[in-house]
Amino acid sequence: MVKDSGSRLVTRAFAFLKPYRKQIFWASLALIFTAALNLVLVQYIRIIVDQGFVASSTASLSQAIVGFIIVAVLQALGTFARFYWVTWLGERVTADLRKKVFSHIIWLQPAYFEENLSGEIQSRITTDTTLIQSVIGSSVSIALRNLLLMLGGIIFLFITNPKLTSIVLVSIPFVLGPIIYLGRRVRRLSRKSQDQVANVSAYVGESIQQIKTVQAYNHQKFDTDQFATHVENTFQVALKRIKTNSVLITVVMTLVFVAVGIMIWVGGLDVINGTMSPGELTAFIVYAVMVAISVAAISGVLSELQRAAGALERLFELLSAKIEIRSPLNPKSLDKNVKGTLSIENLNFFYPTRRDMPALRDVCLKIDPGEVVALVGPSGAGKSTLFDLILRLYDATSGAICLDGVDIREFDLVELRNLFALVSQQPAIFTGNVSENIRYGNPHAGKEWVKKAAISAFADNFIEELPEKYETFLGESGVRLSGGQKQRIAISRAVLKDPKILLLDEATSALDAESERQVQIALDELMKNRTALIIAHRLATVKNVDRIIVMDKGTVVAQGTHDELIKSNQLYSNLARLQFS
Repeated sequence: MVKDSGSRLVTRAFAFLKPYRKQIFWASLALIFTAALNLVLVQYIRIIVDQGFVASSTASLSQAIVGFIIVAVLQALGTFARFYWVTWLGERVTADLRKKVFSHIIWLQPAYFEENLSGEIQSRITTDTTLIQSVIGSSVSIALRNLLLMLGGIIFLFITNPKLTSIVLVSIPFVLGPIIYLGRRVRRLSRKSQDQVANVSAYVGESIQQIKTVQAYNHQKFDTDQFATHVENTFQVALKRIKTNSVLITVVMTLVFVAVGIMIWVGGLDVINGTMSPGELTAFIVYAVMVAISVAAISGVLSELQRAAGALERLFELLSAKIEIRSPLNPKSLDKNVKGTLSIENLNFFYPTRRDMPALRDVCLKIDPGEVVALVGPSGAGKSTLFDLILRLYDATSGAICLDGVDIREFDLVELRNLFALVSQQPAIFTGNVSENIRYGNPHAGKEWVKKAAISAFADNFIEELPEKYETFLGESGVRLSGGQKQRIAISRAVLKDPKILLLDEATSALDAESERQVQIALDELMKNRTALIIAHRLATVKNVDRIIVMDKGTVVAQGTHDELIKSNQLYSNLARLQFS
């Protein structure tokens, strides 16, 4: 993927700040106000030295001190406004960025997640955005404040003594050179460091999600060593970045304070010769030190800004990922009285990550409204892939899937998927309670409908026995439920959706014999007057369907009833003999 240039990165980042012009105005005003007051304070120091100490005037000293305190109080108030608005902008932009990235990736096709680790993506949305929030809410403010102090300080240096100021200006190119050269290296190392942090996050997430397998295979020691390797790699990259940044700060501070030292020496000679007052020299020194500290602070903040640039690059890469499965510009409207006829015509499909191996080859099928059809065959035959294509999780390489005679790619994606309910072999249970998981099929359903759906799926009995019944928290991925309970929650979800077409992928595979019998009755009731496709490995569950389609190596090899296939198809006959005998 082509990376954004520095200017394009700034342009894209500024797009997130654009809606908050008012807040930027107040933050900028506060920044300018506090920087100006800082510069004015130095003038009071000059007056205190010349008119108070040197002239020994009590009245002048008192006036200068009163003015000094008033300016200091105003500066404190300005600092409050600056901190509030800059921090507000940091939090607001971070929230917008997180929402924007998530709303984009949630629509990305599953193929994208085959090539990109979910933990790495999570790291970008959490860790990277947190870094950006810190930079916008703090580092940018510090950089801008010190930039204003530096520019204002140089102007006051000119006003105070042009001759001495020339010493400061001569040193500027020597200071900017290291900042520009080493700054680029810091940015590259920052990007690499963020990538390493993401790898650590991905590894942790995967190990925790599969903790039972990790412990069952006594893999803790190996995983600990692997994790330590990832962490050490992250540390080494961070160390290079820290060293580069340390060199940058050291070089800049050395050059700046050498220039200040020379300037103080020249100014001291002028005071001794009587061409400059002690107060002017004091003010000049304070301004010079202020400029020096500002330059040093900017060079220090530069590391954080470069890290933020690396984080922004990674986030914008996510935002630039192309959504390949989307609705057409002018989608065809779905008839309210959709019949549910599915026609599959010369369907061929290759997974993006396996382009040399067809997942489906020349599949031709027609499924009539209300027909219950079973797909059987060995693992890898293409049954689940066919479901994915029907749901438009992928698009066919060639051929078409038509609904009531219209290619499904011509319909609005949301409207199309509203017609289907999927119950997969490994049901997805989300972190939350029972009601929330069932309501996933219809987010607006009331409690009574949720309970009816659970009763229909024979899930109500075990739900009522849970500690808090329908409000029971299920843990990550439903870790507190058995496999059969998860399956019945998933079936309840499908019942609640009340779909036109059912897709059942081994929907009863995790149930015991009695539960399977009960759920099968519920499914039989649910499938009435609906088109239904069932993937099954246990032939006993599909013996009585309208039609059985036998698939092997990505193609349809036979279709018919159970009795017909026993006689006519060797593959189906072998499967039946192995299971029923």
